[in-house]
Amino acid sequence: MSDFVRPPSTQEAVLAELRRRIAAGDLRPGEPIRAEQVGAELGVSRVPVREALRILEGEGQVVYEPHRGSFVAELSLADLREIYRMRELLEAEAIRAAVPLDDDALERLADHVADADAASARGDLTAYAAANRRFHLDLYAAAGRPLLARTIRRLWDASDAYRALYANSGDHRAAAAEHHRAILAALADGDADAAVAAQDRHREHALEALAAVLGDAGAPAGRR
Repeated sequence: MSDFVRPPSTQEAVLAELRRRIAAGDLRPGEPIRAEQVGAELGVSRVPVREALRILEGEGQVVYEPHRGSFVAELSLADLREIYRMRELLEAEAIRAAVPLDDDALERLADHVADADAASARGDLTAYAAANRRFHLDLYAAAGRPLLARTIRRLWDASDAYRALYANSGDHRAAAAEHHRAILAALADGDADAAVAAQDRHREHALEALAAVLGDAGAPAGRR
């Protein structure tokens, strides 16, 4: 079997970089994205940048306004709650399908948590966001249901900018680290119910924190 790995296209590389900037908070909600500027920064033409922006627009991460251009999407808190409610349902399904995990899968997830903790300690929010994403999405992928995993990933993509706001706080990252360890412990015990409950607490904490950051701390942050 060949070991050949196809290199990403220019458009794929630009898309990955724009995703990274949104997830890391380098591009904030409402901020304009200039294709010419991005192309100049990355040393590519405007064409792959515009193609990447169209994909992000389809995912809800970017909005296009005629005569004004593309902007990082500004979700309302109501939209964010809806996304998190859909995540709640689908992530529970994925965790229940994934458990029990084999030793290799558990070790990979533990490595991702360790990577996130190390990145948080040194203040590298880009690396933290990447490790946090790997931990959660690798867990859902372990369910062996590709369509379910892709749907959850799209929901994550749609709220990347807001997860970056959450991760800006060291206190929030510390809370997330505790939640990750609780999820890992439940997975190691093969207890799907406990893993789902720990993931629910993790998600709800993030939503409550985001409601406060977005200036809506008084709104109810529970399930809808």
